[in-house]
Parts: sequence; C-alpha cells; structure tokens
Amino acid sequence: MKPGLQFRLNQQLTLTPQLQQAIRLLQLSQLELEAELRQIAESNPLLEFSEDNPENADGDDHEVIEPLPASSTSTSSDTVDDAEAPDWSDADGGSEDPIDFSGGSGSSRNGSSSDEDGFEPQSAAPETLQEHLLWQLNLTHMSQRDHAIAEVLIDALNPDGYLTESMESLIAALPADIKASAAELEHVRRLLQRFDPTGVASLDLRDCLRVQLEQFAPDTPHRDLALRIVDSELELLARNDIARLARKLRANEDDTAAAAVLIRSLDPRPGAALDVTPVEYVAPDVYARKDSGRWRVSLNPDCQPRLGLNQHYCGLIAQARGTDASWMRGQLQEARWLIKSLESRAETLLKVAEAIVRRQSAFLDYGPEAMHPLVLREVAEEVGMHESTISRVTTRKYIHTPRGTFELKHFFSSGVSTEDGGSASATAIQAMLRKLVDAEDPRKPLSDQAIAEELHRKGIQVARRTVAKYREAMRIPSSSERQRAG
Repeated sequence: MKPGLQFRLNQQLTLTPQLQQAIRLLQLSQLELEAELRQIAESNPLLEFSEDNPENADGDDHEVIEPLPASSTSTSSDTVDDAEAPDWSDADGGSEDPIDFSGGSGSSRNGSSSDEDGFEPQSAAPETLQEHLLWQLNLTHMSQRDHAIAEVLIDALNPDGYLTESMESLIAALPADIKASAAELEHVRRLLQRFDPTGVASLDLRDCLRVQLEQFAPDTPHRDLALRIVDSELELLARNDIARLARKLRANEDDTAAAAVLIRSLDPRPGAALDVTPVEYVAPDVYARKDSGRWRVSLNPDCQPRLGLNQHYCGLIAQARGTDASWMRGQLQEARWLIKSLESRAETLLKVAEAIVRRQSAFLDYGPEAMHPLVLREVAEEVGMHESTISRVTTRKYIHTPRGTFELKHFFSSGVSTEDGGSASATAIQAMLRKLVDAEDPRKPLSDQAIAEELHRKGIQVARRTVAKYREAMRIPSSSERQRAG
C-alpha cells in the first residue's frame, strides 16, 4: 500500500469555555453559586463583590400573561418471640410520631453547652450513630460470629436508629463465610437495643418504646401500666384520650395520665440525637404573587450575586506593560464573561419560572387538586430551550408562593387520562386521595379499590395498584391499619 493524503469534512459541536461556564453556573444552587463566585473573585482582582444592595431591574415584577384555566377534572406490632423470624420489611421506622414526646431523652444531646472559663468551645468532627455503636460493640464481649452480624445490623440503621431493611437483604449482606438464620439476627438485634442510646435497632415505634420502658426498674411507678399502653393502645395515647384509655385498661384515670407522662418522656427517635446531617436552609430564588388578578413573577434581589468590576484595577490596565498588561486584559475578559453568564442565568431562571407559573396558575389559585400534568419538554418548547437546560434550571431552585415555597421541579408531574379525554396530574390525584381518606368513616375506611372507584366517578381513570402506589408514597396506612387505629 502506498501512503497518501485524504481530506475529510465533518461537523463537530464544541463547547467554548464561556458556554461551559454558563452551563455550570446554571445548575448550581444559590449557596453553591455564592461559594463558587467568591472562589473565582479571590483569584481575579478585576472582580469584586458589592456589599451594597443596588437596585436591580431583574427584581422587578414580570406579569404572567394568560394563565391556563383549571380543567374540570383537576379542580374538582407485638413483641417478637426470640425463636421466631420477624418480618422487618413492613417496619415503619419511626419516621412519624403521632404522640407528642416533648420530654424525649435525646433532647439533652442537642443542647448547647457553654464553657465555664469563657472560651468558645471547639467542636471536633461529630460522631455518627454508627461510629458510636461500633465503639460500644468493640467493648462488648461477643463471639466473632455475633460481632459480624451486629456490624451488618448497625450499618443498616436509618438516621432515627430504626432497622427498616428486610430480613432477606440483611442476610445477604452478611460475610460469605457466615450463614445465619433469622433467629440469630433477632438475638443480636435485641442485644443492640440495649446499647446507648437505648432503643436503637428497633423495628417500629412500639418496639422502641417497650425496650426503653423495660430498662426502668420493675418498681418504677406506673411502669407496668405504661407497658400495657405501649403494647395495645398507642393509638388512643396519640389522641390523648386519657378517659377512654383508662376505661379500656380498667385503670385509674390519674394513674393512666401518669403512665402517659412516663411514655412521653421516652425518646421515639433514639438515633436522631447523633444525626450529623447538616441543616439546609432554603432561600427562594423567585417570588410569585398575585396582583390585580394576575400572577406576577420576580427574581429575589437578595439572591442575585452582586458581582462587578473593580474600577481601580480596570484603570491600571492602560498603564500596564508587557506580560502584566496581557494578564490583566485576560482577567478583565474572564470577568466580563462571568458577569454575562450570571445575567444569562438570571434571565433563564426568570423565563422558566414565568412559564411554570403560567401553566400551573390553577394550582396557585385552588391548591394541589388543580395541578396540571407538566413535563420538561412542554416548558422547553415554550421558552425555546433544550430539555436538559430546563432540568438544570429547575433543580435546587425554589419559588415562594402564597401556598408555600417549592422546588421548581415540584410543578412537574406525569398525567393520568380522564373520561373527557383530558388528563390529571399525579399531584392532583394524590391530593384527591388525601381528601377522600380524611373524609372517610374511621370505622369503615376506604380500600384501595373503593378509592379507585370513587376517583372513577370523578372522571379519573386510575387503577387500584396505582392508588396503592400513591397511598404508600404519601405514607398513608392501608385500610386495615387505619381501621385498627380508629
């Protein structure tokens, strides 16, 4: 073969540094953007933050024209015996407490302490729940087999200290050389429940409270009555119906009230005191308010980065020579690109927010039942942008409305067909489902099939399994569980 030259013509899309920077800024949250800009400003003397609050035209209200009308469809556990294998897949994990535990023992861990010498306390890295339990485990006399099982159970605990993993997944997580039965895992779990904080590795709220009560001395006043309440009458305790509680237990009303106080002194979330998850505060990027019958959208001026050019250094560019002048001109160009990218980010955010409010004005007017089905493609076509851009704009960007503060992604949901050929959003259907459950007879709660049939009568074509999926996502108990609670 002889060597030769060939010419090929092809097209290739290349992102310029400026476009890459604009895309990156677009996907950052407000806090991340602030940190990113301060880091850039530290390396570029041509940039500076203005501490003043200048009048920003972007903060002016923008009227949302022709809001979409609301459619007719959218307006409208006992303790487990040690020898048995418990079913851990249905444990509620203690994520919701209907009982007011105002005197929880875990509150002391969260309290602030002051140094007597007047020095500001220096905090080390906070200890996680798993680290705290593993430290105790290493000081506990236990066989290597039980030690390995305990490590798997500790690793599976949720932030509240509950064990919510299924038995199958826990057994599968054991080392390959350990073949343990459900009874063995249950034995180790009960040992962990006595670790500090007492009640970790529990299956549900009843299990957690019982093990804490069992730690009290047998002669503790009202301990036995409190155990009876925890075993069978937590629902009545949640409603604070002391009189009925006393009648059902055939106990003195004063003793029943004292037992209730003892239960409320327990910690329903034993692991939460050691939760090191940082608290994230949300400042809205956009405001939506109604003025003269029309929804108006504006950027939050306090969340717009006040970044500008340092005029002193800009004036020095003309006096610079050689490499210094070239470097400073490069820094000036980068600063202008950055400011232009920030302006583009604000304009895009406002444009997308306006489109969302325009399409979901029924939700703002009437509530969740009036939420329209909406997908990224629809907003992308309206504002003339790519779907990926809309996804970046709506992630971790928040809008404040009279109905609360929501992430922009909250307004997107799939649709379910209706009898008249339209569609209703999943959010609207969930709101209808919640309304039906709240209005049901507690003695005869609605089954998933009955809820589906009721939605059919409202024109919403939804299957029973879809109702079950929405109910579980909303953490609404099944009809049998609701009947027992009632």
